[in-house]
Amino acid sequence: MAGNWQALPKTIVMSLTVFTLAISPSTAQEKEARPAKWSEAIEAATPRAPVIEEAVTTNQRIKTSKGVLDYKATAGRLTIHDDGGKPNGSLFYVAYRMESPSPRPVTFFFNGGPGSPTIWLHMGSFGPKYVKTSSPDATKPAPYRLVDNEHTLLPQSDLVFIDAMGAGLSRPLGDTKVSVFFGVDQDVDAFAKAIKRYVSINNLWNAPKYIFGESYGTLRAGALANRLQNDGLDLTGVVLFSSIMNYGSRQPGLDQNHINLLPTYAATAWYHQVIPSRSQNLEDHVEKARVFATGPYSSALQKGTGLSKDEMREVAKQMSALTGLSEEFIMENRLRVDLGRFRKELLRSRGVSVGRLDSRFVNFDSDDGGENPEFDPASSYITSAYYALLNSYLTKDLGLKTDLEYKLSARDPSFKWDWSHRFGNQTQLSPNTGLDLGLAMRNNPNLKVLAMNGYYDLATPFFATEFDLSHIPLPDALTKNIRLTYYPSGHMMYLHEPSNDAMIKDLREWYRD
Repeated sequence: MAGNWQALPKTIVMSLTVFTLAISPSTAQEKEARPAKWSEAIEAATPRAPVIEEAVTTNQRIKTSKGVLDYKATAGRLTIHDDGGKPNGSLFYVAYRMESPSPRPVTFFFNGGPGSPTIWLHMGSFGPKYVKTSSPDATKPAPYRLVDNEHTLLPQSDLVFIDAMGAGLSRPLGDTKVSVFFGVDQDVDAFAKAIKRYVSINNLWNAPKYIFGESYGTLRAGALANRLQNDGLDLTGVVLFSSIMNYGSRQPGLDQNHINLLPTYAATAWYHQVIPSRSQNLEDHVEKARVFATGPYSSALQKGTGLSKDEMREVAKQMSALTGLSEEFIMENRLRVDLGRFRKELLRSRGVSVGRLDSRFVNFDSDDGGENPEFDPASSYITSAYYALLNSYLTKDLGLKTDLEYKLSARDPSFKWDWSHRFGNQTQLSPNTGLDLGLAMRNNPNLKVLAMNGYYDLATPFFATEFDLSHIPLPDALTKNIRLTYYPSGHMMYLHEPSNDAMIKDLREWYRD
């Protein structure tokens, strides 16, 4: 179905002709797709984007403590083509640009999923507007608040927020099925083509360019940095926000995932004050957990069934002091406390479970005796506010008119993600795009990487990021190009205002350097 785009007063409408140039796998993902007829019915019912690239540009202004910012906001589409030159996809984006006599840096943002639109980064982080929530409490129903963003990155860089195919307002074209874009490499291909298309349209080939990925978007970022470089587009920097680049370390039966989670278990216990000897400083407690995780805990898990009962009990005692879980519970789980069980057990005596994306959040389940929480409050407590204000903002403020529904996810009953990833002459069945990022850094020794981490993020724990980045094959001279920062927040660190203050300072310093 074609979009009906109309300009509001004081807007500029541009119509560009086509030019040849797109958190861990859930249980639902891993299930077999529905029969072909079901999938075909969904494809047939999916509204299509227009083949012609369209864009609506408006003049905007916000007020900050440092003065007024004037900028242009553009809501548009980027048409991408298959290898035969046929238009097969239309990716939706919102861009913010400031006037400058010389090329300004441009940063491309994307969320993860896979299958998520870039609503969270767009409306919650470093754009000129952001959604005010009651984090970590549940945000009340409408009316919600959209406010000028004191933490916008716009003074440092132009900003482009791109929706993944099938999510947001991004759609396949013609008879192309959306499923052809559902895979690690297929998704990277779509984003690489969309970014190059945007750069060409706006004559930004000689501008400094950055990519900024959140969650699964960091896995995309690793492969995308290498792909863009192979296509002749060198990046200045890559931001990894709440990272997961190596799914291999999460495979069932391996112990690395339990080791990666333990420091975040400890941070969560510190926050909820359930440990007997609680240090005054979060970082001190986290450092003790790091030492324990790589030392006694790792050694004990390595022994497998060869670990004696006495050894297990000694390790359980140390683990209990750090995580707030009872020694008995840890022993019952043979030192390997899965994420769902930790979220349910930690505050069971209080009748609540802790969040996955942000363990500061708590929720009430129907059954206090259950094994796993019913839902993740860190997501459900804020989603309606983001979705409502994004839809209102696109039409009221940016002048966008379209018949397409803004989709919160590309996932439907037929959704199935291809997790295989081609790197060099090998195909990885469980992707690790840290290797791609390492290759990009070796080929471009000036490429800088900033990894930003939340202490209370149980979905992409910070210790896993440390593990992934420390295992990228880099010479000593290039390891200094990677910087890690930490904040007392969860997966979406921008939900915590003090963390947001600290993050924007770190980002502005990083861009300046």
